[in-house]
Amino acid sequence: MLKEVKAIVARSSSSMIEDAIGTIVIFTLLFAGLHLLPATV
Repeated sequence: MLKEVKAIVARSSSSMIEDAIGTIVIFTLLFAGLHLLPATV
């Protein structure tokens, strides 16, 4: 099973980086939105 996981990571390493960046951006926007919302209401 470990060999299969390594193979999957090797095949999709470029998209994993893009997914990680997208996740960070989404959580940053969520965090900023939740902190700005009380200031505007």
